[in-house]
Amino acid sequence: MSDIIVKCLSTVKLVVSVNTATIDGFLKYISRLFSTYAIITNYKYKKMKLIRFGAFGKEKPGVHIDGKNYDVSAFVKEYDELFFTENGLEKLAAIVEENKGTLPEVPADVRIGAPTARPSKIVCIGLNYAKHAKETNAPIPVEPIIFMKSTTSFVGPFDTISIPKNSVKTDWEVELAFVIGKKASYVEVEDAMNYVAGYVLHNDVSEREFQLERGGTWDKGKGCDTFAPMGPWLVTSDEIKDPHNLRLWLSVNGKMMQDGNTDDLIFNIPYLVSYISQFMTLLPGDIVSTGTPAGVGLGFTPNIFLKEGDVVELGIDGLGISRQHVKAYHG
Repeated sequence: MSDIIVKCLSTVKLVVSVNTATIDGFLKYISRLFSTYAIITNYKYKKMKLIRFGAFGKEKPGVHIDGKNYDVSAFVKEYDELFFTENGLEKLAAIVEENKGTLPEVPADVRIGAPTARPSKIVCIGLNYAKHAKETNAPIPVEPIIFMKSTTSFVGPFDTISIPKNSVKTDWEVELAFVIGKKASYVEVEDAMNYVAGYVLHNDVSEREFQLERGGTWDKGKGCDTFAPMGPWLVTSDEIKDPHNLRLWLSVNGKMMQDGNTDDLIFNIPYLVSYISQFMTLLPGDIVSTGTPAGVGLGFTPNIFLKEGDVVELGIDGLGISRQHVKAYHG
């Protein structure tokens, strides 16, 4: 497109008697505009993924490119609500391209944190896979089941899962989560995907006794400390061509427990964005977790639950792999 515009303007320059310097200046201005546009749009094909690294509570923003992690904290303060509100993803793509080859590499031994800052809320959907509903002897929901995970449960992809005090039924759940890119309220289904900034791997760790046997809502069994390992990456929505056809899996101590596909979702992502936004405003950076496939510990006979020393590993096509060691509560 830029070549066509330049050729047209060059023709005008030849046939119209106007100030040559003015047209030359305008051509250069147009060229700069298209150059910036090319940086932003073409960079999407270079597979930039967002990461955060460093000690818990002191993470810095970075990017993962071609198997390496790079520090962008000199240019970006944090991957938070303000970042997404101010078109941070587009600006970040341009920054990384402009500083190609000079960004400092993050040492391999540095902790990787959750890929976004702690959100205003983590909204979760229960029983959203048909096979999972069947294994738990639950009816297929007529409407999405919404519950919340406390933001204090939010940790990194390789952090330790701490079994809560008095817990005997701590369970696992591999889930596809997505991050909201702009303020969403009363969104129409047809427009819903425009509100999705990207996707994240999530282990929706759950304490089944707290969740199902202690009365009230599910939240008590979902929001315990360390119960929301996220990451390693936030993968932008343009990289995931079809979020409704992704393999997701989870193993415990090397044994495959969950091996499903998002094509089994009962309520798809556009519907969830629209539905949730009828009841609450979703802010940029908020996280929505879409549910888990069959294979949770609660679904086995007899039940299988996590214990100290277990190692949980999980992954989703295109979103990376996370791993958590399990420890008992020690006060």
